[in-house]
Amino acid sequence: MTQGPHKQAEGMVDVSEKTITKRIAKAKGLVCFSSEGFKKFIEEGSPKGDILETARVAAVMAAKNTPQIIPLCHPLALTKVKVTFEIMKDKKCVVVFTEVYCNGQTGVEMEALTAVNAAALTIYDMMKWADKTIRIDQVCLLHKSGGKSGEYNQVDA
Repeated sequence: MTQGPHKQAEGMVDVSEKTITKRIAKAKGLVCFSSEGFKKFIEEGSPKGDILETARVAAVMAAKNTPQIIPLCHPLALTKVKVTFEIMKDKKCVVVFTEVYCNGQTGVEMEALTAVNAAALTIYDMMKWADKTIRIDQVCLLHKSGGKSGEYNQVDA
């Protein structure tokens, strides 16, 4: 039974007829601090350990486990997950960038976005002792390629 604009779920989308192509997705997100919190991030770090390396591992783990986190996502054999960080001192933010690759029948956008969020949440968790006002902002898909729908690049990233 259909109610309003919502359809009844049928389950996972069948991708068995789709062509295997190289799939790439890139995403980003910002972790922004107060002035005092950012100073502690730069000068003291976290009592839990290396913040960015822990966030990198969290991002890779999240990308690999996206189907266990997001319902109806297909399990994919990822071939590469790259996580980088840019510290923006002027904005008191850390920018998280992820790139996810696979050769498959469906895209890896959800894996890239899940990885960004996991890294950002890890930074938040490791620095919440120093700053209760940390914000996770502007999480978005920057690029996707592969498959029938073609290439996408965010214009104002």
